Amino acid sequence: MTSANPAASPAAAVPLRADAGVIGLVGIAHLISHYSQLLLAPLFPWLKDAFQVGYTELGFLMTIFFVVSCAVQAGSGFVVDRFGPRPILFGGLALLGLAAFGFAASTSYGMLAAFSVLAGIGNGVFHPVDYTLLNRRVSAPRLGHAYSVHGITGSLGWALAPAMLVPLAIAFSWRVALVCAGVLAFAVLLLLLFNRRVLELPPVPAAATAKGSAAGQQGNFAFLRIPAVWMCFAFFFFYAVSLNVVQAFAPEAARQLHAVPVALAAMCLTVYMVASAGGMVLGGFLAADPSRCERIVGVGFGLAACVAVALALAHPPGALVPMMFGVMGFCAGIAGPSRDLLVKRSTPEGSTGRVYGIVYSGLDIGQALSPLLFGVLLDQGRFTAVLLGLAVVQGVLIASAFNVRRVRRTLAPVAA
Repeated sequence: MTSANPAASPAAAVPLRADAGVIGLVGIAHLISHYSQLLLAPLFPWLKDAFQVGYTELGFLMTIFFVVSCAVQAGSGFVVDRFGPRPILFGGLALLGLAAFGFAASTSYGMLAAFSVLAGIGNGVFHPVDYTLLNRRVSAPRLGHAYSVHGITGSLGWALAPAMLVPLAIAFSWRVALVCAGVLAFAVLLLLLFNRRVLELPPVPAAATAKGSAAGQQGNFAFLRIPAVWMCFAFFFFYAVSLNVVQAFAPEAARQLHAVPVALAAMCLTVYMVASAGGMVLGGFLAADPSRCERIVGVGFGLAACVAVALALAHPPGALVPMMFGVMGFCAGIAGPSRDLLVKRSTPEGSTGRVYGIVYSGLDIGQALSPLLFGVLLDQGRFTAVLLGLAVVQGVLIASAFNVRRVRRTLAPVAA
């Protein structure tokens, strides 16, 4: 099983500028996707007072967002394979911008919930779209770096959200912050529309078309019978749980445990994401050898789990806590490109959109369910349990990655 990549044939000498154009545009769109996932979380202290709700209710808004995103993501992969990724990408960006404006205009918790649905629809299209474009348009020698840039821009999107929204909310209001977020989403949409030809897919070679037709005769859902696909799904589920804890709950838990000033605690997530982006740069080079991707994932998340345990049980000074989040983010970031290779090596030809849609829907399910547990722990003041839970989930990721390799090797030879 391999994924099709016509541009990756040895005969195709793809200029760096062509690959860089695709990688850059896909990356900046991915930044907006991740940025929009954190439209509300950094503003929880303001929303809590404005709507007279607790962290559990605010966490449920994230659950709504990711449940909807999960359903859309699983289905959008089929749409992307059928109609191409470009129009789907444009629609997703437009919906995210409209949702940001809707959040800004909300006057009740119900309105926040409704626009969480709209934002979830917009967010659900990105992974099938992005990986179809990267796998089809980027040459093989640069594909590991493309995954690295894709992960880096996602981390930068998560880092940008609190770094931009919190200062705007402090200086003006949370509503002004969300209006600015909507303007940013539409600015990126205009950039992509202006460069839409860069995102046009090349014609599919006749051989690949014949293979796709044969796969179609077996059914569009034949890939669901591949156990490695479901093991990748499980891996991304636990990855999403760990990520959601870092994004929404771990900084507050660390603040309470170690008496970190509010302004410094707000930096924890930004430091984590920026450091994670740095780790992904290194991870892109390490991913040049796909055979070691599981070991890279194991080392990265193993070290990240050690930092989470230290945050839970040790007594570092408050000023050191953001640095510890940075170390944890760097270690997790190293595993990023290898994480994406786990999926690529388990994807049959002609099914890129569908496989990535199903596998990455595990991200949405994990991020939907995680707040229901960790939000309750935070409301109950069980701050140590939040950080120890993060370490446990990161440990599960190590076992999940090696289980993907075991299933894949047992059932079918895979070409990287």
